[in-house]
Amino acid sequence: MSSRAVLTTEADARARSRVGVLRSQGALVLRPAHPKESEPLTHRRREVARVMLAAGAAGPLGGDDYALDVHVGAGSTLVLTEASAMLVLPGPCGGRSHMRINVRVGEGATLVWLPEPIIAACGCDHEHDVRVCLERGARLVMREETLFGRHREPPGDFRTTLRVTHDDAPLYHQQLCVGPQADGWRGAAVVGENGAVGSIIAVDPAWESGTPATSTFHSSAILAPLPGPGMVVSAVAPDSLQLRRRLSAGLDTLGAPWAPRDAPLPESEGHRDEVVSQTEHTGAG
Repeated sequence: MSSRAVLTTEADARARSRVGVLRSQGALVLRPAHPKESEPLTHRRREVARVMLAAGAAGPLGGDDYALDVHVGAGSTLVLTEASAMLVLPGPCGGRSHMRINVRVGEGATLVWLPEPIIAACGCDHEHDVRVCLERGARLVMREETLFGRHREPPGDFRTTLRVTHDDAPLYHQQLCVGPQADGWRGAAVVGENGAVGSIIAVDPAWESGTPATSTFHSSAILAPLPGPGMVVSAVAPDSLQLRRRLSAGLDTLGAPWAPRDAPLPESEGHRDEVVSQTEHTGAG
């Protein structure tokens, strides 16, 4: 299966963010959304655009090719979430699956990207490639979490690459390979006996003059500065629940407005209708 999806946002004359293009295909289904969880930077604000990515089919399976393109227009704000975890599975005829995500965050724009974990099931062969380009003055908080197989099973072959640039300069480049064909990934210098690994990237132009200090707030997690106006929270954990807690604790150390907050406030049906009316959706397959 080949699936492509496109999402763009823009800011109107009243500084409210709206969805410009919301195009889904096959297994990649984009939908307007309400707040799903505590949100750094944008907590429950009504003037931001919120979109959820859902699975229109199982997978990706071996041989599948997925691509998602996101453009957060200048001055706009997007919160992008997912409906559920992505379970990467082997295909009936073998073959490698691919997921390519290209993101551009325009000048003065903000992206809050909170996907659910990727589960590398036994027997899978998958490449996951994410590229994020931040223009001057852009803000970002994005989470990535990977689980090494389902309960009591070893992972398949899984390779993930994350590249983030800021104002055309490299900011973050991380690659992880796990599974039968990867060497040394179970070593103490990589993940050891842990079942999950993840990170949160936070970028703020206010940090141009200096980022917060490094913090080893947990024995298996760290908050560290990047070579630019950014910070990274990195953690390993036995399972997905403990991983999420450690990553969230890393944001807590940054304080407001990064620290997650609780007590969601329900939005009115009228506001939901307004958001839906601002979107364009086309489906194929």
